[in-house]
Amino acid sequence: MNKTILHCKDIIKTFGSGESEVFALRGVTLDVYEGELLMLVGPSGCGKTTFVSVITALLNFDSGICNVLGNDLTAMNEDEKALFRGKSVGFVFQAFNLLPSLSAVENVALPLTIAGEKRSVAIQKAKAILAEVELSSKYNATPSHLSGGEQQRVAIARALVHNPAFIVCDEPTSSLDHKSGQVVMELLRKMTKEKGKTMIVVTHDNRIYEYGDRMAHMEDGKIIKIEENN
Repeated sequence: MNKTILHCKDIIKTFGSGESEVFALRGVTLDVYEGELLMLVGPSGCGKTTFVSVITALLNFDSGICNVLGNDLTAMNEDEKALFRGKSVGFVFQAFNLLPSLSAVENVALPLTIAGEKRSVAIQKAKAILAEVELSSKYNATPSHLSGGEQQRVAIARALVHNPAFIVCDEPTSSLDHKSGQVVMELLRKMTKEKGKTMIVVTHDNRIYEYGDRMAHMEDGKIIKIEENN
């Protein structure tokens, strides 16, 4: 068994108080391992987005244990959490969130330049990761000149450019056609296996379930079942 990257036990998260209190997470327990691609699946409103917001230190939780990459999230202040996200976590979203006025390489380099990397170094790193996602010929293309699948691959490159150990993908294929979605998932799986990254993919898209090592099923704020993919 590979080492544990994420350890969550009995995570409780509520919104509101008194009569308006809503339980978003009702005691979530989950371990995720180094080099694993885990699918997090379940109906809308079951708590998937809340859970990934907790484990990436975007959202505080009420009680339980959450340890990510050796960090006890309850022991970190907001500045430490921001530093943790910037260094160790990559995000891929359903909406590509690319800046329309920037080229592909500039979009990918942006997290590095924001973090203070010298622009020329950031551009070189961005070009290298774009080559890995097979977009060498699109360095200078703006998002409007890229297909949906190409835009998502740029977004993946941007998520990986700072070499995070832990990557969260929220519905990465739901706005893509089947073929483009397969290309994206092949790429994500390749990055996981070849680079030893740990990845959680939140999805409703049953066309891509096969790409996961395991599937964690959420319902009503709990993980109710974990399946191994053979």
